[in-house]
Amino acid sequence: MSKLTMTRRGLLKAGAASGVALAAPLSFVRGAHAESFCNMPTGSTVTLGFNVPQSGPYADEGADELRAYQLAVKHLNGEGDGGLLNTFSSKALKGNGILGKKVEFVTGDTQTKSDAARASAKRMIEKDGAIMITGGSSSGVAVAVQGLCQEMGVIFMAGLTHSNDTTGKDKKRFGFRHFFNAYQSGLALGPILADQLGTDRTAYHLTADYNWGWTQEESIKNTTEGLGWQTANAVRTPLGAGDFSQYLTPVLNSGADVLVLNHYGKDMVNSLTQAVQFGMREKQVNGKDFQIVVPLFSRLMAQGAGENIKGILGTTNWNWSLQDEGSQAFVKSFGQEYGFPPSQAAQTCYVQALLYADACERAGSFEPPAVIEALEGFEFDGMGNGSTLYRAADHQCFKEVLVVKGNEAPSSQFDLLEVVKIVPRDQVTYDASIFGGDLGPSDVRKC
Repeated sequence: MSKLTMTRRGLLKAGAASGVALAAPLSFVRGAHAESFCNMPTGSTVTLGFNVPQSGPYADEGADELRAYQLAVKHLNGEGDGGLLNTFSSKALKGNGILGKKVEFVTGDTQTKSDAARASAKRMIEKDGAIMITGGSSSGVAVAVQGLCQEMGVIFMAGLTHSNDTTGKDKKRFGFRHFFNAYQSGLALGPILADQLGTDRTAYHLTADYNWGWTQEESIKNTTEGLGWQTANAVRTPLGAGDFSQYLTPVLNSGADVLVLNHYGKDMVNSLTQAVQFGMREKQVNGKDFQIVVPLFSRLMAQGAGENIKGILGTTNWNWSLQDEGSQAFVKSFGQEYGFPPSQAAQTCYVQALLYADACERAGSFEPPAVIEALEGFEFDGMGNGSTLYRAADHQCFKEVLVVKGNEAPSSQFDLLEVVKIVPRDQVTYDASIFGGDLGPSDVRKC
């Protein structure tokens, strides 16, 4: 079995919960043109494509995403304890696959590179018969694969992508994002920064040089400057730089008293570790204790950074310590399967797989226009982020956002992020028009 392609088969299990699912009206006759949509399943199985970074700077996130997808397939096929099928407000999924077809999957390595990600997605669609593509831990990858899926008429359920562009200027009818975005990070984080760090600060940004970093830098600058902060400088750094010392040295002479690290994955681990080695956390500048902010956090990053993460503020999409029924059900299932708690990357990818399967069930069809209609405007709960809306206008999910900080006194190797505030959905909701873009048509037939 190759590294890039594998198939997971599960046993079917009959029956589970029953109930009424929220339904989306369909404006066309199902099945009338099934043969003209890409990879419509005709046998007893349906194939999903899991496109994750198995190498490169975001490989740790990719490994956890793949674990979550494999667990989702087990639950969809009726294996294991059912996980979030038991808490999901929609009761369309019965643990007998999708529309009675056993779920199989193939995988690809995005390498955290847009070209490689497009190539692996294209291979999974054309060679492996994938009817849906999901995954990724880079917004550059997400935008590239989403564009490909729009061209080929295949649904893309984005994995970990935080750039405003994914559901903004680069949004697509065939693309859907459960993860929050950089603008929402700014909305959630701003009041906490003002409360804990004050409104008279000077920030210096180090920013990953691709579309996620650019939109996070912009969003956080808009937020902090709105608080009254000054911006000393904003410097772009290459993805996977490893050594950030040349970018950190100028910070010490800039007059800044806050370093904002718009980095993710191993890049954040390296830049934060090196900033601490430079003694930044012990310095006083402008009569204030120097601070570091990491706007987008993950537990996997916190593990990599170790002691250096303590007390540092940021935001996250989800955390395994949440006590709601859905979060605890997922933590239990994932922990039983793998022996440790899931990351936010695992949670968002698991949820995306279930949301796609549920949309097919509610639509009664695999045809993309029907699935799209079932997802657009869909309200749901029981997945770990409170009441959630898949907004029709831009295919962005709106739900609670967590402000977190590095735990000063962790109780275990996984208890690394303390939830400072759960920011309600209405406080991170914005007008869909502010980022522009055009979703495009839903009747693409090309494969």
